[in-house]
Amino acid sequence: MRNLKRKNAMVGWSFIAIASIMICVFYFYPMIQALLLSFQSGTGANLSFVGLENYARLFKDPTFLTTVKNTVIYLMVQVPAMILLAMFLSVLLNNKSLKYRGFFRTAIFLPAVTSLVAYSVIFKYLFAQDGIINQMLMKVSLIAEPIQWLTDPFWAKVTIILAITWRWTGYNMIFYLSALQNIDESIYEAAKIDGATPIQTFFKITVPMLKPIILFTSITSTIGTLQLFDEVMNITAGGPANATMTISQYIYNLSFKYTPDFGYAATVSYAIVIMIVIFSIIQFKVAGDKK
Repeated sequence: MRNLKRKNAMVGWSFIAIASIMICVFYFYPMIQALLLSFQSGTGANLSFVGLENYARLFKDPTFLTTVKNTVIYLMVQVPAMILLAMFLSVLLNNKSLKYRGFFRTAIFLPAVTSLVAYSVIFKYLFAQDGIINQMLMKVSLIAEPIQWLTDPFWAKVTIILAITWRWTGYNMIFYLSALQNIDESIYEAAKIDGATPIQTFFKITVPMLKPIILFTSITSTIGTLQLFDEVMNITAGGPANATMTISQYIYNLSFKYTPDFGYAATVSYAIVIMIVIFSIIQFKVAGDKK
């Protein structure tokens, strides 16, 4: 009996051994190396240990502070708007009386599987000074002259937020749809018998039942926004004058565009890790999740 248990344990470990080794090699080892690298500084491969000097440099680096401000603006505006829109669409498309639900679900989800580079380039052309968006707005007399979507600091941020929202709303909507379909219909029927209005039903039943999914999508969207790179790189290239540059793009510039400073780039990357931890803790506290 003991030999059988040992054999079963060995079989079990053999199944997870390869995956565990791969995770350690490709995830944990690079993380540790990046942490060690963040305590070094120098040009290219000529690195020397500098202790906490790189971390002290963060608070004096105007470019880094600008990228943090830009990224936090994206986070505070785009994530709540996207989650609310995803929740609204999921409730709408969960209605069994709605025709062509499958078509609408697919159409809204499709942006999530498009190429990041391809859709970013399309947005760049759509929001160009002579692009379709300006032409349409001028044709319906909403604006008198073209909006500088890509060259004005404010409108460039708006363009980035619109692009991110367009791509990821459908992705989050799928999570809400799956959660809604697991809510027992008898709960809604009981609420209807008790005279609850659709708005009361939404806030008293739907939202509380979706709380775990709301927390999950909030955290994953926060992580994704703090790591935002492709859209900014391809639509505005961080301009004008760093007005749209994100922390991830700054890491790229430090590593490959400017004189290579891999030690400081690793420090900035760990700043993202710290921000993710802080925002995640805040979201858990706001959600009241003690686990």
